[in-house]
Amino acid sequence: MRHVSTICPRDCYDTCALVVTVDDAGRVVSVRGDPTHPVTRGITCPRAARDGERLYRNRVEAPLLRQAGHWRPVDWPAALNLAARRLSHTLETYGPQAVLFLDYAGNTGLLTSAFPKRLWYALGVMHTDHALCSRSGSHGLALHYGTRYGLAPEDLLHMDLIVFWGFNAAVSSPHLWALACEARRQRGARIAVVDPRRSETARAADLWVQPRAGSDVALAYGLMQQLLVHGRCDVRFLADWTVGLQDLATEASNWPAERVAEVTGVAPEALRGLAEAYSRARPSATLAGIGLQKCDHGADQVRAVALIPALLGQHRGFYYSNGDAFYANEDALSGRSRVLTAAPVVSQVAMPKMVRDGHFKFVYIHLMNPALTLPQAQAFRDGLLRQDVFVVVHESHWTRTVECADVVLPAPTFLEKEDLVIPWSHNYVQGSLQVVPRLTDSRSEVEVMQALAQRLGCTQDWLYEGPWQALESAMEGALEEGSFQELCAGARLKLRLKPQEQYPTPSGKIEFAPQHAAQSGWSPLPLQRPLPDRSGQFLLLTSATPRYTHTQFQEVYGPIPSTVVIHPQDAAGLGIADGQMILLIGPQGRVQAQATVADLVPPGVLWSPRQWEGPDGVPQNVLMSCLPQEIGGGPRFNSTQVSILAVVEEM
Repeated sequence: MRHVSTICPRDCYDTCALVVTVDDAGRVVSVRGDPTHPVTRGITCPRAARDGERLYRNRVEAPLLRQAGHWRPVDWPAALNLAARRLSHTLETYGPQAVLFLDYAGNTGLLTSAFPKRLWYALGVMHTDHALCSRSGSHGLALHYGTRYGLAPEDLLHMDLIVFWGFNAAVSSPHLWALACEARRQRGARIAVVDPRRSETARAADLWVQPRAGSDVALAYGLMQQLLVHGRCDVRFLADWTVGLQDLATEASNWPAERVAEVTGVAPEALRGLAEAYSRARPSATLAGIGLQKCDHGADQVRAVALIPALLGQHRGFYYSNGDAFYANEDALSGRSRVLTAAPVVSQVAMPKMVRDGHFKFVYIHLMNPALTLPQAQAFRDGLLRQDVFVVVHESHWTRTVECADVVLPAPTFLEKEDLVIPWSHNYVQGSLQVVPRLTDSRSEVEVMQALAQRLGCTQDWLYEGPWQALESAMEGALEEGSFQELCAGARLKLRLKPQEQYPTPSGKIEFAPQHAAQSGWSPLPLQRPLPDRSGQFLLLTSATPRYTHTQFQEVYGPIPSTVVIHPQDAAGLGIADGQMILLIGPQGRVQAQATVADLVPPGVLWSPRQWEGPDGVPQNVLMSCLPQEIGGGPRFNSTQVSILAVVEEM
């Protein structure tokens, strides 16, 4: 037996250190958390714990070509030659705007995700804005703070109040949740949760506040009004580090507890209780979930919540994502900074209908499963299957997206290659080591990119640079201690953090009412918009579940359950029994699911795991709008309105 310490590179808050045990035959027999890591501390999620099984299941074994609706194995030269010919033909015939490079965060290793972008930047093809996950919230935060980074995870150990706002951390970030629970045990910190759903985190909290979905701006202003009226703000900090306080105070004055109750459904005493907790328990941490901004006006919700700590005198007393807190030069590594003309960008949220309508003639996809994860997923699938569109997918496992490809290229998993992963919460970094030899006839993202570049006749030297040499250059100045060579040798080091009191805004301070927002047509202050009149419809909320990272791990846990939680009162009114099949109908489409009757949601609201397929194969995301948010261009998943019909089984 041998034990290898490596890093999980998935799209996740926690970036776990893992210990993988390999038997004498070279087979992975277990994956567990590395207890020596200062943040992840030996805890791992149900997903990574089953990585050893996923490694051997449902793999893309060899290059494949679709012919007459059937898959034909081909060798690597044939697959790459065909892909290069079709790409070259598209560039020559239609131009780079007809080529779509589609990637995301299925593996966040720098050599997997960043370095291979060099070819696509050199070709000048269409990229997406990567707005599907967190971009609207990030843009909202940047309006006031200049950037989105905030507290470090270890800061939670020193807090007296920890507020998870629209953030089911017990499921989505078990390590942040574990640190919060340790602060509660060790120093008596209180844990508060703001969430319309009685989530796993809400059930374990000391205080749960349940606003109406979409009313978080009003609740945040109500809290700020309480702090301002009762003199609980840090006057010196506000004078030294902020601008625009009077504008914020004027808007907050419009939100007394009684009006907040009318809009949010949060009783005045509950509002005052949370305000009192913020006043007395200092310092505090306010953690805004990514799901908080996946709605019509999500950017406003995140930025309103993140202004509360500033009133209390805290530099960046919030947490959302720390991906921009570090000094790794990803633009240089990806080649983005090497091209003279910025790459053309298309909205990732609006893109499915563009693919359906034939805007792109060549589509290259890796590191995501957009045939399930995009809004209007069926439209996207239909577009990939057009006769005038050629699709190449580079993937380690069979997915719905692979099934839509013309050429499939097998990729190695993170356990089969070396890489370096920059976290987006903590600042500990170590190499993601190769644990086992490649099990399939796969090639890495770097190998495929450089092989295509050669076939296309690209002459830029930087396309063929050694990836680790490029990575060393990109990491220059990024480490707090130690060297890149030590990192490559297996050391765990710390990344330098940008200062908490650094604000790259026009004023150099926290801007409560940034006037530059108006230049983009946005309100300087977050706005609470009127909640829609659902008129007998239901609001559908979706979020993560413990066993799946987006659509990954269906190989070991089976399909994502196509279930929808409905309040008993609503179920009774519609004559729906627990376990009954129902039909969700929205303006975009309809999908079947199984009803779960429970009081985990309020009346009028539904909750469902995200990104499943119904029993008839229709993806859940056919219900979701392709209209991007105004700020940041993010999705509106959690503003989806549906009606329900009970499915009557035929006798």
